[in-house]
Amino acid sequence: MIGDLFKKKTIREVIYMEKKNNIQKKSISYAKWGYIFIAPFFIIYTIFTLYPQMLTIYNSFFEYYRDGLNIVGPNYVGLANYKALFTTNSQGIIPLFKFLGNTVWLWTIGAVPQFVVAMMLALFFTSTRLNIKGQQFFKSVIYMPNLIMASAFSMLFFTLFSQVGPINQLLMSWGMIDQPINFLGMQVSVRSLIGLMNFLMWFGNTTILLMAGIQGIDEALFESARLDGSTSTQVFFNITMPLLMPIFIYVFITSMIGGIQMFDVPQVLTNGRGTPNYSSMTMVMYLNTFLGISKNYGMAGAVSVLLFIITALLSTIVFKSINTNKK
Repeated sequence: MIGDLFKKKTIREVIYMEKKNNIQKKSISYAKWGYIFIAPFFIIYTIFTLYPQMLTIYNSFFEYYRDGLNIVGPNYVGLANYKALFTTNSQGIIPLFKFLGNTVWLWTIGAVPQFVVAMMLALFFTSTRLNIKGQQFFKSVIYMPNLIMASAFSMLFFTLFSQVGPINQLLMSWGMIDQPINFLGMQVSVRSLIGLMNFLMWFGNTTILLMAGIQGIDEALFESARLDGSTSTQVFFNITMPLLMPIFIYVFITSMIGGIQMFDVPQVLTNGRGTPNYSSMTMVMYLNTFLGISKNYGMAGAVSVLLFIITALLSTIVFKSINTNKK
């Protein structure tokens, strides 16, 4: 009797295992489709981004340029290109530091008002007390300058502020000046125009991102703070800003990276010369000088690697400082 029960139990287990194996054989694994769908990105990234980056680093260790009709190199020179970047010129200055300082200054004078105005507009449009109507219309209007190409924007300002442009003609017709002002020949005015253009082009994009972050905060937190008698300033610094910090960090870092890579606005406005006296020459404009007639790929690669290192260091500093403040 016991033997029969044992045999029946064993048979049932065998049948169960066979059914389970059949089900597993019939089931389809969808994991491979995930790899198939993401494969095009990695293929394109490898071909058009990763490979050029590795080639740039490789070229930075070689002497490789054009001298007239002759091509010199590629000859391995080690760190000679990097050493040349930190060598003083005939004027007793290191061009790399000068152009890096120009880049940081030009980004700052455009980014500071950009963040201030964008934050004020974001708070204004997302305020439940004010309940602003037509937010979609205002979003479209403030974002429009971002749709204009930077080169076209720069060409517009170049035309407006040239010595024969409308701005000088208006000032002369109003009797405010006797002769045209060379706006594009003075350091203060050139830097101010570059900062103004960067502000006008990007404050709308920053505003929309900050608005999205504020709207993602639970309204009950604001209501509770108001019921407790908190002022608008207290609500902003104790609720809005801490919860908005992830979005703000993203906007800040992307703006910083864009500032380090600033090229088209000062390039067009100063006709690639960084006038006056190279005071508006940025790091990427400096990089572009090696890619002109001489095609100095070695020095261009060295500048590119330094730009990458500077960007990585600044991003790390921002992340570390934010994490330290959170603790």
